[in-house]
Amino acid sequence: MEYTTFGRTGLKVSKMGLGGAPLAGDFGKTDEKEVQRLIHESIEEGITFIDTAPLYGRGDSERRIGKALAGGRRERVALATKAARSDLRYDYDTVIRSVEESLQRLQTDHVDLLQLHDVETQPYELIIEEAIPALHKLRDDGKIRFLGVSTRQLPLLMRYMRTGAFDAIQFYARYMLLDYSAKDEVLPLARELDLGVINGSVLGMGLLAETPAGFLDAETIRRAAEGMEKLRFLRTKEEPGGLIEPAMRFSLSNPDIHVTLSGLATVEALKMNVGFCDGRGLGEEAQRRIYELMQDYVVFK
Repeated sequence: MEYTTFGRTGLKVSKMGLGGAPLAGDFGKTDEKEVQRLIHESIEEGITFIDTAPLYGRGDSERRIGKALAGGRRERVALATKAARSDLRYDYDTVIRSVEESLQRLQTDHVDLLQLHDVETQPYELIIEEAIPALHKLRDDGKIRFLGVSTRQLPLLMRYMRTGAFDAIQFYARYMLLDYSAKDEVLPLARELDLGVINGSVLGMGLLAETPAGFLDAETIRRAAEGMEKLRFLRTKEEPGGLIEPAMRFSLSNPDIHVTLSGLATVEALKMNVGFCDGRGLGEEAQRRIYELMQDYVVFK
């Protein structure tokens, strides 16, 4: 396992993190016992960063993680969650209540990183005037250590980055084989501001694993198939699994990305993905070809 420093927070984190969405069945049916075993095994494999949210499984992801971390494992990980849910208004009281409820489900008195979730669903003024002050209050009370913001809309993300209010950012499906649009502006700005960077959904909601999430539409799946055909040279052998290994290595080898989230639900998949976190990237020529072939390619609008 490789480790790095998570921006200006000073936290030492594993470059591979455990993503919480699949743990609650958001991408398919999960087994409670297998999820508990998966979380325990991920820590034994050296993963020290776990990311979740109230939205995932309507709290089930947080509950399962809290249960798995009880008994001494909580101290071994940097724990990140989010506030609130996109179907709620991110006013001061809602953000406070969301975090309090998350702490109960996670069975902890604090989280290391609290991120405002999918901020594109909320008015900018509301975030500035109410959500951020709520996070400051929670931080002053010792319930959160660092502040983050997440969205897939990169211009909006940069607007929030420039406020100086956040220690970390998370985007998803914006630095992957099918869409590396975070490369030229977001990542350099994060480096300049010394922000922690979390990269989610490097498999493009399962597209690069040839197991697309059930909620994806036919047009998105078609565009992904066209893009994957351009990337055929990355396949080392023809077998099920798509482009999982090059997709993981593409993100893990970028020094500006501190945590690459691995969203999985079985110990078998965990062990495979951990094997990619060995410091070996794709190589300069493969990287160059990806950047050239996929320039301005967009799968998710």
